[in-house]
Amino acid sequence: MNDIGMFFALAAGMLSFFSPCVFPLLPAYVTHLTGGRIENAKIQVDRKKLYLRSFGFIMGFSIIFIALGASASFIGKILMNYRMIIMQAAGLLIIIFGLQMAGLLKFKFLMKEKRFHTENKSKGMFGSVLLGMAFASGWSPCVGLALSSILLLASSSDTLSQGIFLLMAYSLGMAIPFFVISVIISYSLKTMRKINKYLAKLAFVNGMIMVALGMLVLSGQMQKISAWLSAYSLFQF
Repeated sequence: MNDIGMFFALAAGMLSFFSPCVFPLLPAYVTHLTGGRIENAKIQVDRKKLYLRSFGFIMGFSIIFIALGASASFIGKILMNYRMIIMQAAGLLIIIFGLQMAGLLKFKFLMKEKRFHTENKSKGMFGSVLLGMAFASGWSPCVGLALSSILLLASSSDTLSQGIFLLMAYSLGMAIPFFVISVIISYSLKTMRKINKYLAKLAFVNGMIMVALGMLVLSGQMQKISAWLSAYSLFQF
């Protein structure tokens, strides 16, 4: 589970950021992080503060995601004797999650959400990290389905380090667009409005990617493809 697993995790992270549950809330997160305000169709904010606080927020949610990945891998190692059953169950669940994300299934219990709110604006780098951790700990349904799929993939990985790297890739996938779009909207909110039009389509793409991942895991082809790619892998762990 080298390049192909990392690709799926990175793509899942990026598309999770552009989910209808997360992306529209970005201006609120940015103003909460930096104490900025929306004015003249852009967020008025000190850009140095924006860079530092965004980095802190990214660190926060990455810590939680990576810890979850390590935990899933550790449990998977303990249940190594049942690995084939775990892989098949994981593949089936990933397919179900993917169909839910794509809007082809409508299970209400999968759309329950849990959020943590803070009353005061984030103060300093430490506050930004805490806010990022709170975001990751109380993710919305859209992020939860994609994240759960990658955690299931991590639980069926060969080593603990593979699970950690998968969640690092997922975190990076969320971090890159979060940072880039945060900077862009400090100049203009027009980009937000344009991307908002495509959120439903991006959610469908995200779901189909997860369905493809689930089918590969369920059929056992994930291991075959990974073995074939290992000779050309950019990631060895």
